[in-house]
Formats: sequence, structure tokens, C-alpha cells
Amino acid sequence: MSDDAGNSVTLRFLAAPTDVGHSGSVDAGTVLEWVDKAAYAAAVGWAKSYCVTAYVGNIHFTDPVNSGDMVEVTSTIVYTGRSSMHIHTVVSSRDPKGGPETMHSQCMVIFVAVGPDGKPIPVPQFAPSTPAEIEQRDHALARIEVREQIVNAMNAQEYTDAGTAERVVLRFMASPTDVNWGGKVHGGIVMKWIDEAAYVCASRYCGKDTVAVFSGGVRFYRPLLIGHVVEVEARLVYTGAKGMHIAVHVRSGDPKTREMNLTTYCLTVMVARDETGTAVPIPQWVPVSDEDKKLHAHARELLEIRGRAPGNRLPDHLMKAAGS
Repeated sequence: MSDDAGNSVTLRFLAAPTDVGHSGSVDAGTVLEWVDKAAYAAAVGWAKSYCVTAYVGNIHFTDPVNSGDMVEVTSTIVYTGRSSMHIHTVVSSRDPKGGPETMHSQCMVIFVAVGPDGKPIPVPQFAPSTPAEIEQRDHALARIEVREQIVNAMNAQEYTDAGTAERVVLRFMASPTDVNWGGKVHGGIVMKWIDEAAYVCASRYCGKDTVAVFSGGVRFYRPLLIGHVVEVEARLVYTGAKGMHIAVHVRSGDPKTREMNLTTYCLTVMVARDETGTAVPIPQWVPVSDEDKKLHAHARELLEIRGRAPGNRLPDHLMKAAGS
């Protein structure tokens, strides 16, 4: 790890064989785990207190990371609120023997500093001083309204058992190996679970191996504790010509009770790929029940909101249905 500036942290390491997933390269869930760790290091270094993941903005996954690659994950604080830190995070890699560096993904991560009682506490304010820092600050500010619109749309949508779309639920116990430095399950592990559930759902729907190309609006509502029962529900809500839009909810609760609370929600876009790694067409999903139609409209609403953010539009083949 290197700390290039007071507001920036870079993690450097080799991608290990154990990081390789079902796609034959490093899965999106593992990349998200790296993002969370680097952003956590930047947040804690700035706040000088324990911090929790509150939100992970839209992240596109481009070229895959392979086992043996030298990986760099750089997290830079670009804006601070009263207790929040907006952290721009970039994942890149290269062959350790030499060659050009490839950027794989970038996103905005929001952490909140909390005190011993778990309540938010003030953080030092970041004052940008260079043109690049001012530009990044302005970019973060421009996305606040869009993010609030996304969160409000997500909160307003209900999910019931009346849907007919492909749906899978993974259930397990949160184990001690999932713990973070504050004694809770860290956000990176939760995002890895999200990627796994989305993979199962998408692969069952299209009958092919699938990979994530986008995760949007990963919202963390409450901490997830070691020893809790975890339920990760993934449901198909929309298909483009090639993209399968999967809504994922993570719930958890004390096994001694029947109460399950929502901890995390996001929308992930999966694609099926051929032997060359090219995305291939998938069957179009047609909503049947009223629940299906509501969720389909909800997915379109989220796409339209995200489309209003600068440089954030998904490729048309992931959004538009076949033949449209």
C-alpha cells in the first residue's frame, strides 16, 4: 500500500489464483471487494475514526483482471459533507513483467464516519486546491441530486411474490471470516454476495455463463452482523438486447428470531459472453403479471435517471430490447 497524498490511498497487489471466479478471470464481486477496502483505507485515514460504507455509485466493468496481474486500486477523497466522504476509486492492472496499464473500472464510494455509539460524527473538511481536485469535487456535487433520485426510486418500489420473472434466493450464515475491522460484515463481502446471486439468476435465465458489466446504486441501509442469517435475493426485472438487469436485495437477521431486515440493495447488469468474451444476445423477457410490469417500469425509470448523469449512460445494447 502507498499513501500518495493525505486524501489518497493506493493498494497494490498481485491478483491471486483464488481471486479467479466462474468467468475464468477475476469476478466483479472481487473487484468490488477491492474497491471497498481501498475506499475504507482512505476514509479511515482521513476521518481518524471507524467508517462504514453508505453507498457505491455506478461502476462499469470493462476488460477483465486476470490471475497474476499487478493490480492498483486508488481511492481519493474528492468531497466531504458533515460526516460523509465521497471517494473516487479507480481499479487498474498490468502485467508485472511490463507493458501498459489498463483501467478496468471507476466509481464513487461514500463512507460515513461513526463514533463508538455507531452514530455519525463530523469529519475534517476537504478543500480542493488544484484544477483537477476542483473538477472532481464538482463532479461529485453534480451527482448528489441524481443519487438522491435513484435512492428515492429504489425505496418507493415494492417487491412481492407475485412476480413471474427468474428469481433466486441464496441463504447462509455470516461467518467470522466476513468480519471487518469494526466487527461487522464489510461492504466488499456484501457486494461479492450480490455478484454471486446475480450470476446465478442471470445464468439460469439465459442458460449461459454470465458476467457483470455494471452495478448501480449499491445502497447500504444498516450493518450486517456476524452470526446473522443472510438472504440474498436476485430477480430479473428487465432485459436489453444483451443485458439482463437484476435487482438484488440483501436481508439479514438474528437466527433466534424470524425478523429479516433489508441491509443492501442494488441493480446489476449481467451479460452472456461467447468464447471470445463478446456479449451475445439473450432471450427477451416479457412482463406477465402486474408485479412484472411495475418492476420493468422501475428498471426503466432507474435507467432514465442514470442517463441524466454526465458520462453515465449504459450502452444501447444493454438498455434496448431486441429489435427496438
